Amino acid sequence: MRRAHTTAAVLLTASLVLTGCGAGGTDAGGKAGGARAARPAAPEPGGGAADGSSGAASGSGSGRAAAEAPAPQHVIRTASLSVEVADATKALATARAAAVDAGGRVEDESTERIDDAYLASRVVLRVPQAEYDSVLAELAGTGRLLSRKADAKDVTDQVVDVRSRIATQRASVARVRELMDRADALSDVVTLEAELSRRQADLEALLAGEASLKDRTSLATITLQLTEERKEKPEDEEREEGRPGFLEALGGGWNALVGVVAWVLIVLAALAPWLAVGLVAFVLWRRLVRPRLAARRPAPVPGPRPGGPAVERNAAGAPVGPEAPETGGAPEK
Repeated sequence: MRRAHTTAAVLLTASLVLTGCGAGGTDAGGKAGGARAARPAAPEPGGGAADGSSGAASGSGSGRAAAEAPAPQHVIRTASLSVEVADATKALATARAAAVDAGGRVEDESTERIDDAYLASRVVLRVPQAEYDSVLAELAGTGRLLSRKADAKDVTDQVVDVRSRIATQRASVARVRELMDRADALSDVVTLEAELSRRQADLEALLAGEASLKDRTSLATITLQLTEERKEKPEDEEREEGRPGFLEALGGGWNALVGVVAWVLIVLAALAPWLAVGLVAFVLWRRLVRPRLAARRPAPVPGPRPGGPAVERNAAGAPVGPEAPETGGAPEK
């Protein structure tokens, strides 16, 4: 049992070391490794004598032809166009038809009306690389070309590097599977399963990157911006638009009235506490303070009536004359 554990551990260690060396070699020289992988293997010395003269001649001829054949080039092409057209809807339909006829597709599209005067549309097209130039020329001829920008990026080395990494990772996954078939202890199986899950996740990430590169290199991306010609309005229409109508004037007056009433209510709400305090103070003064002040004042001395004759008074201040009040004593003789 101990020998089986030792054997499994040795096999796992050897697999990890070989995988690390393979990954390091790929990272350090991705381009060279990819070139070596794409290049056919050279025949071993003496192989021709063992296989016969005819086999050697045919093998060397096929190897030389493969070496002379140029490696396929992978390029990502993108372009953006801005075109002014008379009818944006019609031009947009033409662009869609051009992409579909070329074997491509419409990936994104948006249309909006600007200032109620003209339409503006934006569409993203994906077309095959072989039809890229013809579709680009057809789209530029739909109206007056305002701007054009094209870009081409060579990613051949990146594609070769990703393919080399995928081959290495697949071999690594296969080695781990072989170790799992030979493992007997539960601990070894658990360790190998975790390692297999990690390597499969790395392999899936590499495959996704390869698929993305394949999509971008097989289909070119064209972004088309369509804008209609802005038509100038007559002066009569501009004047009519600048002059408000009856309903607009009525609505403006109503809005002004509502605004004034709202501000008045706001001011009254702000003054309400002050008005309440002033009202209470006035009631207290009228009911309590004012009666007391009136009671403390001296009684007024009766004087002559307005417009009546003057009343004569003696030294004691008593009225003298015919209007003098009668006294109880007898008149002097």
